[in-house]
Amino acid sequence: MVVQHRYTAPRMHAISRELFRAVETPEHIADCVSEILVKSNLAGHDSHGILRLPAYLESIQAGGICPAAEPEIMERSNSVLKIDGHGGLGHHTAAFAMDLAIQEAQTNRLCFVTFDRISHIGRLGEYAEAAALAGCIGIITVGVGSGGRAAPYGGSAGPLGTNPIAVGVPTGDEIPFVLDFATSIVAEGKLQVAKSKGQPLPEGLILDRNGTPTTDPNDFYDGGFLLPFGLHKGSALALLTCLLSGLAGYPDMASGIMRGAFMQVMKVDAFTPLGPYQNGVRAFLDTIKALPASAESGEVLVPGDFEHRSRNQRLAEGFDIPGPIHQQITDWSEKLSVDTSDRIVTKADGDRYRI
Repeated sequence: MVVQHRYTAPRMHAISRELFRAVETPEHIADCVSEILVKSNLAGHDSHGILRLPAYLESIQAGGICPAAEPEIMERSNSVLKIDGHGGLGHHTAAFAMDLAIQEAQTNRLCFVTFDRISHIGRLGEYAEAAALAGCIGIITVGVGSGGRAAPYGGSAGPLGTNPIAVGVPTGDEIPFVLDFATSIVAEGKLQVAKSKGQPLPEGLILDRNGTPTTDPNDFYDGGFLLPFGLHKGSALALLTCLLSGLAGYPDMASGIMRGAFMQVMKVDAFTPLGPYQNGVRAFLDTIKALPASAESGEVLVPGDFEHRSRNQRLAEGFDIPGPIHQQITDWSEKLSVDTSDRIVTKADGDRYRI
């Protein structure tokens, strides 16, 4: 059994921030990325949380990510934004893009954003939730149409990414409706979690390098492939994310490649008064949740419930990091001479997580 190591949110945030700073990441970017990573763990999505930190540090040191790069608005007209991430940390660019989109939508009712030249942007639900809490509906997609490791329906290999989709809808309370899923049957980060814990996968998630079904997550990292969820339906949605990404203006007709990220933010007040709409959304969702539950589930949940419960529990109790990831973080802290004790936790770190 893999040993787990428990951390509070403020302490893990501080450790992440100081590790990023040690590889020449400006403090405001280090804080932004660290908060998004920790909030993924708090939401119960460890696959997009601190587990990713060692890989980001490695990519920075190898020159794959420019840690100090700032996103730049390349075009801005008629509620359309095009943003260049300049090869920086993707979370920072995505947060910047969503903040701008919300501001634009508050003024002009709608905003559409495309952005490219970024690294991994983490959990899309983070940005969808930000839109919802601002009284907007937010839609975010990331499409990778080349160099990925997901097979289309009917294929035994594939160039697609996990190509996620997220949607946030305001409810007027602290539990917005947040839909967030990969179009592959499972996000690649879930494989990392299973691998770090030494656990097999359920059947039907991945193929090995020869296109044969397997439950060993190591087979994926040895050249295997993810499968789409929902057979042809998930596969079609994976292709749609690429088509939306092509709006960034980077389709390669010679090689048939499309990739990038897309956001759409709609101000609810542009269509109907926000207050009554939010009340209606909450009443509708509560009606769904009140339906009789199956014997297996015990209750009916709607998107956003799981994350809210996990966040409350993990803020109070902390969250676990698998032994192998903990060791990698320890190795990086020693390599970069970063203190990981409670001494590095500031009052601002506690305030950030209401502790």
